[in-house]
Amino acid sequence: MSIPPRTGTGVTLDVDRSDPAYRDWLKEAVRKVQADANRSADTHLLRFPLPERWGIDLYLKDESTHPTGSLKHRLARSLFLYGLCNGWIRPGRPVIEASSGSTAVSEAYFAKLIGVPFIAVMPRTTSAEKCRLIEFHGGRCHFVDDSRKMYEESARLAAETGGHYMDQFTYAERATDWRGNNNIAESIFRQLRLERFPEPAWIVATAGTGGTSATLARYVHYMQYDTRICVADPDNSCFFEGWTTGDPDVTCDCGSRIEGIGRPRVEPSFVPGAIDRMMKVPDAASVAAVRALEGAIGRKAGGSTGTGLWSALKIVAEMVAEDRTGSVVTLLCDPGDRYLDKYYSDAWLAAQGLDIAPYSAAIGSFLATGVWPD
Repeated sequence: MSIPPRTGTGVTLDVDRSDPAYRDWLKEAVRKVQADANRSADTHLLRFPLPERWGIDLYLKDESTHPTGSLKHRLARSLFLYGLCNGWIRPGRPVIEASSGSTAVSEAYFAKLIGVPFIAVMPRTTSAEKCRLIEFHGGRCHFVDDSRKMYEESARLAAETGGHYMDQFTYAERATDWRGNNNIAESIFRQLRLERFPEPAWIVATAGTGGTSATLARYVHYMQYDTRICVADPDNSCFFEGWTTGDPDVTCDCGSRIEGIGRPRVEPSFVPGAIDRMMKVPDAASVAAVRALEGAIGRKAGGSTGTGLWSALKIVAEMVAEDRTGSVVTLLCDPGDRYLDKYYSDAWLAAQGLDIAPYSAAIGSFLATGVWPD
């Protein structure tokens, strides 16, 4: 429809939708989320023991010590601030998320903090402990049989309820302030400042949304560091194939067995041009690595930690072979007590057809000899 031109002095059209009650609620909600961050101490940077003669330090950024127990606490905080400040999250209306667990646990926590309902749309195979934690924080679990249907089911629920579909897979890389503001990259470099190799040769991340790897890569570029970023991808995930082929539309037919990472499509928050390297890690190697971690530092961690640790150890092996010194950082993403019935269960491994023995032997041999087995 065309609007005819007006001549002379016309009427000024003015629509004022300001809502003082909503703005008061919004200010209080943002204050509560920011206050939660202000109460939280930073997470630890743990050392994985390597032979001193190698001249290499391997660290794990322990994100399991956040109030909700995982790396996703940072993401959930950023997503809530992003949604609130964009006017998407409204009082009394539910926040809905597609999540395999840890993000949903953290988002349930923040939803309860600001007093809005929360619904997690998740695969039916999600660990029972994660479901318990979502419900503990006041959320509701809504299951789908096919993980590929999480997106459309979340959008449907948002439309049906008048709520907000948070959509971490689209907004993760946008919601995080990668220049600073207490992001994980800034924290890592601050904690390394007094170490003998304060600028790591490599940081290894894993990808669920792609937001963490984007934050790390953008930060090192912005700060002009020489650090390289490697992303480790598990079986049944499309990030590696999408990155190596340059095809953003690649898909796979089943979901990842490593909860929290690996996706059946290349997610919008994954920024392939920012990262330097990717590795495709067999699921059995991820489990072997996470069990080796327990033997090395006495801590159980989730399977995604093992995916990153396997890749980090391979990078350390390259450095040893090339007689290079330096440091490598990877992430301890969440605690292993959420996965006692999976990655720490021999019965589950057998049911999945996973044999971790060759990978456990490879790690043991490397740590003893400094040579990575062929």
